[in-house]
Amino acid sequence: MIVLGIDPGTANTGYGVVQKEGSRLIALDGGVIATKSDVEPEIRLVTIFDRLVELFDQYRPEVLAIEDLYFGANVRSAFAVGQARGVALLAAGQRGTPCHSYTPQQIKSAVCGSGNADKDQVQRMVAQLLGLDSPPKPDHAADALAVAICEINRAPYAQAVNRGLAAAIAKATAA
Repeated sequence: MIVLGIDPGTANTGYGVVQKEGSRLIALDGGVIATKSDVEPEIRLVTIFDRLVELFDQYRPEVLAIEDLYFGANVRSAFAVGQARGVALLAAGQRGTPCHSYTPQQIKSAVCGSGNADKDQVQRMVAQLLGLDSPPKPDHAADALAVAICEINRAPYAQAVNRGLAAAIAKATAA
């Protein structure tokens, strides 16, 4: 299974590509798509989209995992993040790739066991889970790798739930 994890942002969109082989997690790629603040927003979004298309074409992920939009005090910033998030969803949708969203707390919990983990702890755990010599840098790349790990950790549970739902529906319709 290959997952493309995204930490969306207009200035910096983090990406992380993680493959699961048996019980091993392998970081295939990770980094940041950086755009300049003096460039028009539509051009910044094209830059993000074009790089994501390259990642989809290179790695052919089975799933896109993306961090949910967080509305903090800065609504303007949230709108910009939402635009970058939309571009990532569009790139996945054009390829028929399923998308799953996770809150920051879900991601931290999946990686560290606590939804209250700090950034340093998340980076250290990402490095440990992926067998890296040091925590990934910059923060946005580490966060994107964490999103991908969250999806991989969630996938067996989701499959079991879906099998259980399918069995329950089959049983109910057969009765």
